[in-house]
Amino acid sequence: MSVNNALGRRKTAVARVYLSAGTGNFTVNGKEAKVHFPTILLQNAINKPFEVTSTAGQFDVNCNVNGGGVSGQADAVKLGVARALVKYNPELKPLLKAQDLMTRDPRMVERKKPGQKKARKRFQFVKR
Repeated sequence: MSVNNALGRRKTAVARVYLSAGTGNFTVNGKEAKVHFPTILLQNAINKPFEVTSTAGQFDVNCNVNGGGVSGQADAVKLGVARALVKYNPELKPLLKAQDLMTRDPRMVERKKPGQKKARKRFQFVKR
């Protein structure tokens, strides 16, 4: 039984995904995936690579994820799962790439600048 592992990132979230042949168990940080990602939207996101490649229920997924919020973590897990599937079977890459699942989202939070309230918001201008 071989274990394929991959790394997924999004914003400040980092997910280490371990994929092994199994019955479809999905654990995130030692918990059931449905407990860690409570909304249907997030659950669909992490399962999308399996739905696209028609491999749902064929693999056990164990992943450790830290940093960021729930949405960023879900996207990091999604990328990690897609990369691990490609390591398992390189022929799946065109299917995943067509659904934009192999691309790391480069958007990060813009830093706060000095003399401003936030990254782009400025203090109120005083004329007199």
